[in-house]
Amino acid sequence: MKIIVTAILLSLQISQHSNAQNISLTELQINKLGISTIPLPPKQKGELSGMPAQVVIPGNQLFTVSTPLAAMVEQTLVGVGDSVHKGQVLATLQSPALAEAQRGLLQAYTQSQLAKENLSRDEQLWKDGIISESRLRATQSQHREANAATSERKQALRLSGMTDSAIEHLQTGSNLSSVLTLTSPIEGVILEKSASAGQRLDAAIPIFQVAKLAPLALEIQIPLSGAQQLKVGSIVTIPAFDAKGKLIAIGRSLSGGNQTILVRALIHDGAANLRPGQFVEATIATHSNSTTQWSLPNGSLSRIDSSTVVFVRTATGFRTEPVSIVHEGAQNSIVNAKFAGTEQIAAQGISALKSSAMGIGGGE
Repeated sequence: MKIIVTAILLSLQISQHSNAQNISLTELQINKLGISTIPLPPKQKGELSGMPAQVVIPGNQLFTVSTPLAAMVEQTLVGVGDSVHKGQVLATLQSPALAEAQRGLLQAYTQSQLAKENLSRDEQLWKDGIISESRLRATQSQHREANAATSERKQALRLSGMTDSAIEHLQTGSNLSSVLTLTSPIEGVILEKSASAGQRLDAAIPIFQVAKLAPLALEIQIPLSGAQQLKVGSIVTIPAFDAKGKLIAIGRSLSGGNQTILVRALIHDGAANLRPGQFVEATIATHSNSTTQWSLPNGSLSRIDSSTVVFVRTATGFRTEPVSIVHEGAQNSIVNAKFAGTEQIAAQGISALKSSAMGIGGGE
């Protein structure tokens, strides 16, 4: 077989016109060399396909629920993966610091009420000419300070999770409570839970991570040559998961490792088919009409010197057709080339064609 292949290679007649080479082969020679062809895949004009991407959650849809005060976890009411609505109780905690903050509000509220009464009395006394204006101003200042202290204490309790109605009830009833309630800030899904019942936590320790999972975002790595054809608003699809969205941002800097540009898309349709952190392949519509792109199997590509070519079937054998690789994937690569669309290209046995195009084989 080696002798037969060598003899066939020696008998090939090669002529070169401009950048293409014609390789003359008979049907018998093609069969003996094991060369098989496939139809040229449908053209990918106006899109970049097979781009590596990762599904992420948009920053404005991700929330962390933390302990506002030092506390002990009494009970957790939800777990990872649970759907929650806005205001739903996620956990209850026991916090002596909360009771202390409530006591501080009651003290400030009492001082505020006393200052209000003093101001009302001194305003009447000043109108009657009994007290000086300086004393009235001092009373007004004390009233403003007392109101500011009360507002500060209320705000601290709001940050701890108490509602305005609960604060008003505290001021009227004077019933202190050490129970701290954590609620969901949005309607979404619990992604993380980092505490359990009985655990003691300091202030500002994250317990839950809640996210809204529709829409989702894509972070896509694009080669520099492909990024020049993109515009914000371009259609982005994920064919394998029937998802679709639009490009919302195009990065300005290149990554140091693979010299690609990061672009971001927002996926509205089919977001339920995706999972945060998932790796997918995305297709992006381009806005350039000057480039015709094709998705070719990597096995049909050959590198000769500094060029990449495919072998196109002709009436007398094959000819080389130079292509420019836009993106090289694991199975297929996106290339720029001038094809009519009806060509048959060599998919197997191209090593013999490559050897002929390089003038190798006559020495055996």
